[in-house]
Amino acid sequence: MEKRKKISNRKLNATLGGSVSWLNDTCFIIKAVPENRGNAPIKNPIPVGPMVQENLGKEVAARTYQDLLKNKYDEDLFEYYFTSQLVKITPQGEIEMSTPGIYSRISVSPDKSLLLTTTIEKPYSYTVPYSNFPATTSIMDMQGEIVKEILKTPVVVPAMGYDTTSPFSRNYAWRPDKPATLYWVEAQDNGNPRSKKVEIADIVYQQEAPFTSPKQEVCHTSMRFRSIQWRDDNFALLTEGSRATRNNKTYRIKPCSGDAPQLVFDLSTDDLYGNPGIPYTVKNQYGKYVLYTDKNYSELLMTSEGASPEGNMPYISRYNLNKKKNTVLWRCKAPYYETVVAIVDPVKLQVITARQSQTEPVNFYLKELKKRKEMALTHFANPYPMLEGVTKEKIRYKRADGIDLTATVYLPAGYDKEKDGRLPVLMWAYPREYRSVKDASQVRGSQYTFTNINYGSPVFWVTRGYCVMENVEMPIVGSDGKEPNDTYIEQLVMDAEAAVKVISDMGVGDPNRIGVGGHSYGAFMTGNLLTHTKLFKAGIARSGAYNRTLTPFGFQAETRTYWEAPEVYNVMSPFMYADRLSGALLLVHGELDNNTGTFPIQSERFYQALKGHKATVCYVVLPLESHSYSAKENILHLLYEEDAWLEKYVKNAEYPF
Repeated sequence: MEKRKKISNRKLNATLGGSVSWLNDTCFIIKAVPENRGNAPIKNPIPVGPMVQENLGKEVAARTYQDLLKNKYDEDLFEYYFTSQLVKITPQGEIEMSTPGIYSRISVSPDKSLLLTTTIEKPYSYTVPYSNFPATTSIMDMQGEIVKEILKTPVVVPAMGYDTTSPFSRNYAWRPDKPATLYWVEAQDNGNPRSKKVEIADIVYQQEAPFTSPKQEVCHTSMRFRSIQWRDDNFALLTEGSRATRNNKTYRIKPCSGDAPQLVFDLSTDDLYGNPGIPYTVKNQYGKYVLYTDKNYSELLMTSEGASPEGNMPYISRYNLNKKKNTVLWRCKAPYYETVVAIVDPVKLQVITARQSQTEPVNFYLKELKKRKEMALTHFANPYPMLEGVTKEKIRYKRADGIDLTATVYLPAGYDKEKDGRLPVLMWAYPREYRSVKDASQVRGSQYTFTNINYGSPVFWVTRGYCVMENVEMPIVGSDGKEPNDTYIEQLVMDAEAAVKVISDMGVGDPNRIGVGGHSYGAFMTGNLLTHTKLFKAGIARSGAYNRTLTPFGFQAETRTYWEAPEVYNVMSPFMYADRLSGALLLVHGELDNNTGTFPIQSERFYQALKGHKATVCYVVLPLESHSYSAKENILHLLYEEDAWLEKYVKNAEYPF
């Protein structure tokens, strides 16, 4: 057994991630806490003066971010905890490569000769996150000398709307197939397609070390650049897309050649059935991942989730670029859900898969697809013996306008509807927006997965005698030129009515004892369902937003501002209908929620509005928790509150409520 050995006393600074970058097996670069940095700043209880912000006639619309800097003390804390120093650790000793700075990223070139660095600079902003602060991007050699300053940007506030981006060059990265070649993207419409109509939206450029020759155009896009997957100078895959149309296009290109790109995939981002999967990549001579193709660049090896009307049935395939034909080499079979997690040998088709079923937890297998052989690598037992005997079924049904919906239904072990009668029901959901009825109607997920639970899972309540409906589809569809949210409430009500009807028609759910819940946007959904319907006895709304006028510059997939669509914002806000609450509502929020738009004040003000209208409501604040919860004490208390609420207001609800 190899022994561990301490090789440095320097402390890592992982506040911005990426604290270790390996050069070889014995040398690496760390982002270290500067030595002798002293004690953390102490807050002066006496204000030194007012905090002043101003905007002199510029349009600076930004979403409502949490946890922004608020004053000089916050700035001092930010500098103290986020400042790091680049230090090279070698068997011979340590070398300080830089002066202290706030390094938001460092990236080693494939040949390990250069570093791409980005440092955050002053003046800091009180209106946007640190990722939008002024920054300097530079190239540094392994002695710590600046080879070239690439870019300096001020505070960046991208314009609101679909497909907007930074007006400055962006997405700097090393080409994985070259020793030290940088590539990046430049918007041709100032980052705002609504303000400047252009035929070319983005141009991808590259420049080789030592970065003295003119930049080369790699390719350009008519929609917004999404990604490049590199192979070499003869082959790469370029993807462009539009959030407005939910469309992505992938092209075969010959980088820097000027040759016309060849369309490979033209997909709706919501169309799971039509998605052929992800191209397989392999490590090259630099240890970087590049596309795996045949010698003629005519075939790709693909792995896919295999979405279908039968649910996800993952597969591995060969995609012929010339014929645009996908040939499936292997596909999982019922009653298992099995995914390819690693390709050991792409020629011999040796792969490692993760297999599970409704009754078997995930275990790993080595498969030889050509020889049709397999060997179990793990033998993990069921971690939830208390769920043995619980039945699980993915049901399908329709809402009133004909859109196909699905939900996963859990029933208690040994349940017999003829003998035991109808059960109280807990529905758990998260609405999603779509651009077409066809995409919204697709089956998502698999009925063959093993049930894994965590603190946020509603499945726990099947052990308490409930019928649990998880992943209840709540699609919000935009069509005929309308945005999805233009008819949000009407569609949400139809979704809920369909779910209530199907579980009642199955004879297992008691329509008079149904609760509904969700987290974040699912909490927002819950607030709306309890203020716009009388379907539910109770609701559980965790870490949600309920007053959309407090997120006036967009939320979720909505890019219109409050002033552009005030009626949409008002109608979608359950706060505006606090006088109409039907049922008992449990509001839960993390005290330090850091998610965009879900300020704790959202739950606080909604609670006050409901209380002022004699509603049955409880407001629980979990101390020191963020948007998701992690402390054992808080999670156990959360489960207690949820269980007590459901027992009182759903399972043992009085009629009428």
